[in-house]
Amino acid sequence: MPHLVITLTTDFGIRDPYVAEMKAVILSISPNATIVDITHEIEKFNIRMAAYILASASPYFPKGTIHVAVVDPSVGTKRLPILMQTKHSFYIGPDNGILALAAKNQEIKHVYTISNQKLMLPKVSHTFHGRDVFAPAAAHLANGTLPTEFGQEIHEIVTPEFAKIIRRKDML
Repeated sequence: MPHLVITLTTDFGIRDPYVAEMKAVILSISPNATIVDITHEIEKFNIRMAAYILASASPYFPKGTIHVAVVDPSVGTKRLPILMQTKHSFYIGPDNGILALAAKNQEIKHVYTISNQKLMLPKVSHTFHGRDVFAPAAAHLANGTLPTEFGQEIHEIVTPEFAKIIRRKDML
């Protein structure tokens, strides 16, 4: 069954058209999708804040929900766009640590790069992967495209210090 709930978590704010552009792309590919805004008020480039909010909110959504998270200070670099499949949900975003807390809290089944250009917009901007890569990926996934069609499976994601379990004597 296609996954029809797509959430968005960004640092874009709501004054500019960026969130609307992402929603327009999603709806043009998957017109029956339900889009839920978790927040667009993440502090600019604050990956830790975004990771925490996403990990806090995502368990309350229905099984199969697709979560798109875009706080991406390294957009346009060699960092990978990824699709993470857990036992409960799907997560799409840059491999910069934004998905790390959600990954820690849920059982990861698979992680894939998003590299299949047929599942992106025809022209991919160097500065707006939210619209050109992540939004179309979410919409195609909602339409039933298999995760394996997005790209190569990888076995590690970026895990910043804030998402690591640190053991010290009698503490975690």
